[in-house]
Amino acid sequence: MDRVLKEHFDSFRDRGEMPPELVSFKGYSLFADAELLTEWRNNFKGLVWKDKEGNVLHGAVDNILQKGEKLVVLDYKTRGYPLKENTAAHYQDQMDIYNFLLRKNGYKTEDYAFLLFYHPTRVLKSGEVVFHTDLVKMSVNVHDAEKLFKEALAVLEGKKPPASPECGYCAWGKQQG
Repeated sequence: MDRVLKEHFDSFRDRGEMPPELVSFKGYSLFADAELLTEWRNNFKGLVWKDKEGNVLHGAVDNILQKGEKLVVLDYKTRGYPLKENTAAHYQDQMDIYNFLLRKNGYKTEDYAFLLFYHPTRVLKSGEVVFHTDLVKMSVNVHDAEKLFKEALAVLEGKKPPASPECGYCAWGKQQG
């Protein structure tokens, strides 16, 4: 699905149009630099930032919208059922980190990102699956992404325990010892 959705959006980008899912977006366009977007989407290249100590943070985006001089992350999500009230919140760190990486690479971003959810609603007689889309706009916080990065480094360096004493996974890990 990921590849199919990227091809779908790219076909509109290549024609200078917005796809039907985003046709109501006035003042936005799909990121025009296809070569750079291909790099940012690549799991082995992606968006990369290295701190002064050489620690690397890496992510691979699905798509980028442009609004004036600013970029807006657009991420696709597929699921088998409609959204729950807190579904988008599960992707907060991911959206924060993508924006952090874009800014660390010298790009201006809006303080929000979009998640575009697809879930099936029915199957036609022809066998084609019909999907419903839900577009969720969510605020992003690059300071939270930087804090998360620093906390992860502290865990890796042994300066901080990986989780709280109540963590069920940590207790299981100790038992496996």
